[in-house]
Amino acid sequence: MVENQDELKFEIGNEEAVLLKPSVVEIVNVAVIEVGDKKARKLVWEVKHPDAQDIIKISAVKYESKGKLETSGLWVNLDSKGLIRKGSALVTFLNFVGAKNSFGDLKGKRIQTAQDEKGYLVFKAY
Repeated sequence: MVENQDELKFEIGNEEAVLLKPSVVEIVNVAVIEVGDKKARKLVWEVKHPDAQDIIKISAVKYESKGKLETSGLWVNLDSKGLIRKGSALVTFLNFVGAKNSFGDLKGKRIQTAQDEKGYLVFKAY
């Protein structure tokens, strides 16, 4: 049940959601979340965007693969040694920004973003 009954009286507005433009963002924090029934693990980065007052979250990267630009979530796929799987989008991103691990090397770092096919911000690694 809706706790605040006033929300049932909202009218339709005329303002569309504002999508942020690609820019250089600063890494503030990162967390691993579990997604879906299979509880796949994904990195979600909290970043400061120059045009946003609040912290925003980015969990995908646009990168070049086999001559094409691809967009992928930053999934945590580990190999048999417990290391991030070679060739994954996460490894491609970390290599592009010169990091050896997914957070310690990136906190405070400034990274360029791009837009995905739906207009959402993703990290740019190409």
